[in-house]
Amino acid sequence: MTTPIRWGIAGPGRMAAAIVPEFHTAPNAELVAVGSRSAERAESFATEHGIARWHASYESLVADPAIDAVYIATPHPQHTDIALAAIAAGKAILVEKAFTATVADTERIVAAARAAGVFAMEAMWTRFNPAIAHLRDVIAKGEIGELRGCQGDLTAFREFDATDRLFDPAKGGGAVLDLGVYVISFAQHFLGTPQTVRAVGGRYPSGVEGEFSVLLGYHDGRSATLAGAFTAYGPGRMMLTGTKGWVDVHPRFHRAASVTIWRGKTPETLEFDSDYRYEIEHVGQCLAAGLTESPVMPLDDSIAVQQIMAEVLGQL
Repeated sequence: MTTPIRWGIAGPGRMAAAIVPEFHTAPNAELVAVGSRSAERAESFATEHGIARWHASYESLVADPAIDAVYIATPHPQHTDIALAAIAAGKAILVEKAFTATVADTERIVAAARAAGVFAMEAMWTRFNPAIAHLRDVIAKGEIGELRGCQGDLTAFREFDATDRLFDPAKGGGAVLDLGVYVISFAQHFLGTPQTVRAVGGRYPSGVEGEFSVLLGYHDGRSATLAGAFTAYGPGRMMLTGTKGWVDVHPRFHRAASVTIWRGKTPETLEFDSDYRYEIEHVGQCLAAGLTESPVMPLDDSIAVQQIMAEVLGQL
């Protein structure tokens, strides 16, 4: 049995609280520390979740010799400084999506990780869920033919609150970085990086976008139509269409608990387990294999998705 990867969490917020139990279920992971800019928040989070060590700064967290890897769960604009510090300290990083708030920051982290030979990956957990791994196999075997399109949406209704991070431009708020990253990363994963991006949408008084629709176009005629919103309720489903069939990823697609594979007109519906444990396990497997990038969520994909989101935000 391999020695478990010892993890530290940067940013004791909502996302970190949601993922803590998964470190206990991943067989190759051990959660040993948490860090925050607030000593009070770090100590409170550590006490609440039974974490042995806490740090009153991110600098102290990444310098902790008892940590092998850092999961970065702060608001998007804070990812860059923590990631660069962790890389400089030789710690592997799992960076919550969106990877950063800008293309330039994503490129800085990628360049630093590659120069240092340190593992870095975006925490796009959907790609690691068993249903999506199964779909990769189905598509690779040609069971639905050649992929020609992707259609999907992800909505999460929120009442506008100027004090909430989701609506604050300074904290990386807006539907594109929060929801768009899921639909865009899904399309990019299966269709590749598009040559054309067209976007429409609407904005809140704070300046961040509350809703968007995106058309991704490819030179060979393939396309993806994607949408997301804080302004409406919706299913959150995804469809991949091919020359011999199609796939429905049932709501909510980013959890990928159920899929229907249509080979011609014959459906097969399958149920799958779905949680954050799989991305944590994957990082441990990559580190055990001596990899510095994930073959499932490579850094070039994170850059590509960040560039598409920047193009969308620019058009909105």
